[in-house]
Amino acid sequence: MLELKKIEIFIGNSRVGTLAQTPENLCAFEYDADWLRSGYSISPFFLPLESKLFVAKFRPFRGGFGVFDDSLPDGWGNLLLDRYLEQQGIDPGSLTLLQRLSFIGSGGRGALEYRPDRSMKEDPEFAGFSRLAANAARLLEGDDAAALEVLYRYGYSSGGARPKVFVHVDGKEWLVKFKAAIDPRNIGEQEYQYSLLAKECGIEMPETRLFDGKYFGVERFDRMSAGRIHTVSASGLLHADYRIPSLDYTTLMKACLALTADMEQVYALFRIMVFNIVIANRDDHAKNFAFQWRDGRWKISPAYDLLPSNGFNGFHTTTVNHQGAPSLNDVLAVAAEGGMNTKRAKMIVEEVLERCRARRMAKIKWK
Repeated sequence: MLELKKIEIFIGNSRVGTLAQTPENLCAFEYDADWLRSGYSISPFFLPLESKLFVAKFRPFRGGFGVFDDSLPDGWGNLLLDRYLEQQGIDPGSLTLLQRLSFIGSGGRGALEYRPDRSMKEDPEFAGFSRLAANAARLLEGDDAAALEVLYRYGYSSGGARPKVFVHVDGKEWLVKFKAAIDPRNIGEQEYQYSLLAKECGIEMPETRLFDGKYFGVERFDRMSAGRIHTVSASGLLHADYRIPSLDYTTLMKACLALTADMEQVYALFRIMVFNIVIANRDDHAKNFAFQWRDGRWKISPAYDLLPSNGFNGFHTTTVNHQGAPSLNDVLAVAAEGGMNTKRAKMIVEEVLERCRARRMAKIKWK
């Protein structure tokens, strides 16, 4: 591997800035002069739009900034990238953060692109979902060079634990998930049904589909016909470690208001919180919420990863009024702390409960 002393960061054809590493292996970032004149802050809480050198702290992203950590794969994507590197004779543990970002290049989530770009350039011919699922199963069972070759091209930048791929179908780009070893047989259908329920509950969702009757797919909301959308997770924006409980919904609501200056966005986030609690989606960690720069302002992204999950030791990973097993009073306390109208907050709770109970998908017994 060639040593990298710096990488350049782009959105489209515009250079955002330059990222380097200090002798202490901390990232140092500086905005480009043209971006300072006509761009926006890519991470307002940690990288405000200022002419200065920003140096990251070691935690929680091993010397990096959260907005760039969002570009890196985790879980399944890390498995693919690390095995691909080993196949190329490269020790994954020896790579610097800059080198890892160069392997993501233009293939990452959101709008950020990294140069030099060592990402896969080929747009693979669609192999069919059954073949991709079989390859994923083989790869999880052990090293399979042929399966790795196929899957790396489809999903090396993906996040989350379950096997997944990015594919183009019917003129749209989709993220499609496959069954992991611990998942029930109908996990795809389950997630699809919960995505429909979320829409019924008034939550903004991307288009979702059940491919071949069993593979859950969601249209990518960071890709539009007009170009890529800058998307940053709550983890990336707040430097909250998504691997452990590090966030409370109260903090998330306040950050949403500070970022968007729009109470309607806060109410939308509150509705997602209520839905997570009602269906027992306890895997509501800091990377499962995101914000996007759209139409010259920050907005909450469409919701995703909404299905019952155990979470951290059986509790909500993002706590509710600092409780992992929240009561209705905790939910209303979050609303009050977030500056919401109590009557409207109660109506949202009642709407979500009614819809989930009507579909027999509610997991709690609030009155």
